[in-house]
Amino acid sequence: MSDQLVVHVQPRARRSEVAGRHGDAVKIRLAAPPVDGAANDELVRFLSEQLGVPRSAVRIAHGLTGRRKTVVVEGLTAGAVTHALLGAA
Repeated sequence: MSDQLVVHVQPRARRSEVAGRHGDAVKIRLAAPPVDGAANDELVRFLSEQLGVPRSAVRIAHGLTGRRKTVVVEGLTAGAVTHALLGAA
């Protein structure tokens, strides 16, 4: 089972971390510049590490060049991903 999760990314942060919510999206700060796909690669790495899934299970479905991205995590629903990233918040 997989579902789509909307994230808002902030590249060039001091470190990669979940920063809460940004409207209907999960805000993630990334310690990578938005150059040559580095921020997208860091987003996939960060999410796979945080969720305990292989990198191949995380895919950016929409928004490769923007800050607002739609991410699919195979095997997890958007609700489960949001809960894992934000906890009870």
